[in-house]
Amino acid sequence: MAFNLDQIRTAAQRVAASHGLDVVDVEYRAGAKPRALCIYIEKNAEQRAKLAAEPEALENNFKAEQLSGVTHDDCTAFSRDFGTLLDVEELIPGAEYMLEVSSPGLDRKLHTLQDFERFSGSLVKLQTFQPIAGNRHWQGRLTTVSSAAVILDLSALKQKGKSRKAAAKAAQENLEIAFSNIEKASLVPEF
Repeated sequence: MAFNLDQIRTAAQRVAASHGLDVVDVEYRAGAKPRALCIYIEKNAEQRAKLAAEPEALENNFKAEQLSGVTHDDCTAFSRDFGTLLDVEELIPGAEYMLEVSSPGLDRKLHTLQDFERFSGSLVKLQTFQPIAGNRHWQGRLTTVSSAAVILDLSALKQKGKSRKAAAKAAQENLEIAFSNIEKASLVPEF
C-alpha cells in the first residue's frame, strides 16, 4: 500500500483553502481495520481573526492564534469534498479506509517553527531526543522561540517526578532546548 503522504497533505490543503481553512496535521494509521486517514483542520488566519473580534471572544480574552474555530459543519463540508477528491484521484490505494476530520484540539501538537512562534506564551509539554539534565520530558511556558531553540519557563508549571529533580539539579527556572532536540511537543490546555 504505497502512497505519498505529502501529496495527500497538498491535496488536503487545496480543499481546505477553498473552505477558508488550513490543514494543521495529517496522520495515517495503517494498523487499524479499517485503515484511517486523520486530517486536523482549523480556520485560516483571516477567519480566526474575525472570530477573535466577536463580542464573546473579547469577553473571554481569547487570543486569535489560540482559536481553531472549526465547527461540525466545517468538518462535514471538508470531509465530503476531500473524500471525493481522494477517491477520484485515487490518492489512497485500496478501497477500505476511513477518513476522520476534526479540529486539532486544545492539546494540539506543535510541529513547525511557525507553530512554536504562534503559541509563544502558552504552556507546552515536550519530549526531547537526548536528555537534558537527565530528563527527556519537560513542561513549562514557552517564553522565547528562535530558529535554533526554544526557552521554557519551568516555574510556570509544577514539574513532576524526574522533571522536578532535573529542574532542581539544573538550578534554573528557564530551560533552553535546541529545536533539533525536540522529538514531539504539544500545548497544555489552560482553563
